[in-house]
Amino acid sequence: MNQYILADNQPLTAIALENILRNDGEIKIHRASGRKELVKLLQEHEDSVVILDYTLFDFIDVESLLVVSERFSMVSWILISDDLTEKFIRKIVYSSHAFSIVFKDSPMRDVREAIAFASEGRRFLCQRATEIILSSQIVEDQPAVLTSTEVEILNSIAHGKTTKEIATERFSSVHTINTHRKNIFRKLGVNTAYEAVRFGVRAGLVNPSEFYI
Repeated sequence: MNQYILADNQPLTAIALENILRNDGEIKIHRASGRKELVKLLQEHEDSVVILDYTLFDFIDVESLLVVSERFSMVSWILISDDLTEKFIRKIVYSSHAFSIVFKDSPMRDVREAIAFASEGRRFLCQRATEIILSSQIVEDQPAVLTSTEVEILNSIAHGKTTKEIATERFSSVHTINTHRKNIFRKLGVNTAYEAVRFGVRAGLVNPSEFYI
């Protein structure tokens, strides 16, 4: 029986993935809502397939994810997210063959193929990820320039406030704050709130004593 661990904190996506998996025969599905819970499940099911949205999980950075993957060497991973930075994808692909990559807007056939490949211990990269890896274009790092609004939102994130709380404070919609978050992550070249805040601390945009995450 194939063992799967769903590590996606976006409810609709998790439900959709579970339905896809249940159509593929006799399986066992486990759910993890955080890194500690995921590691505990991996200890119990060391030959499982993990379907992970890294951007919504509490890994500190890509290195911490790679450490876990090295610890559980029999596990296959499928990374499925709305977006991942070029730097992250290159690091993952060059560091380990255990990771497949698809995006949440990838064709359904890509998601199914990634699951099939991972179940056989093989890696699958969707077209978008492949194009990023094969791209020969070299882009020099430019200093990230955040607007005053983005700096304020970054500091709110550092205080541990949710998107909904920030929206309420700023008399804005959740959609607007989510757009600001995506712009912040894009400009800083990061994938998670933790990485964004850590960058902000190093750049002097966030007071270390107020770093909640």
